[in-house]
Amino acid sequence: MSARFEEIDYSPTAMGDISLRRRRDPVSGQDVYEVKLGDEFLMSSLFTTGEIELARLGLAKLPGDGLDIVVGGLGLGYTAQAVLDDSRVRSLIVVDALGEVIGWHRRGLVPLGTQLSSDARCRLVQGDFFAMAGDSQGWDPEVADRRFHGIFLDVDHAPDHVLHPSHAALYLPAGLRRLADRLHPDGVFALWSNDPPDERFLAVLAEVFTDSGAHVVDFDNPLQGGTATNTVYVARK
Repeated sequence: MSARFEEIDYSPTAMGDISLRRRRDPVSGQDVYEVKLGDEFLMSSLFTTGEIELARLGLAKLPGDGLDIVVGGLGLGYTAQAVLDDSRVRSLIVVDALGEVIGWHRRGLVPLGTQLSSDARCRLVQGDFFAMAGDSQGWDPEVADRRFHGIFLDVDHAPDHVLHPSHAALYLPAGLRRLADRLHPDGVFALWSNDPPDERFLAVLAEVFTDSGAHVVDFDNPLQGGTATNTVYVARK
């Protein structure tokens, strides 16, 4: 049995101080992993349904085998693992801005870390997903201007609630067109959001992609009681 509360890792970064914590849930007796950036909670292993559905809903729109996927945002790894759980996936690149987060996985400090790090299909890449989207190299350090079948993004809280001002341009028509250029024909862009569906952002998606929509994902909220929701946007080139 683990300690009731433990700060596993703490590091100052350019985005603020990031910490990985583990606490024992008094009701279930299970370990809960939490990530904080400064004073703000970024993610918790209590709430993973939306992250898993991001991968599941995006992959559901993709036909065929031999799929090459890129995920923006590693976090606790639930989106990445859900991608790898699909046997059709040939390769996965996960891009995260913080080497500290990648280090948690490679050191086995989070539950899915060893599993992700040991999967030969998966590469963890440190970098700015948003800057790399507009760079000639793209997200693959080994293959310039590589295209993917799916691009799944879970970094910001919502399209209009970003972690850094430099991210905002991606959610405008020009930014989404640059992202769409990284997709194969019929490729899929999927985006996680903590907020309800945004009609303005849906209009931007419709301007760039062939078809698009928003899926409301329900999940139990044991901290506040009742049900909470996330949104997953899915758009096809």
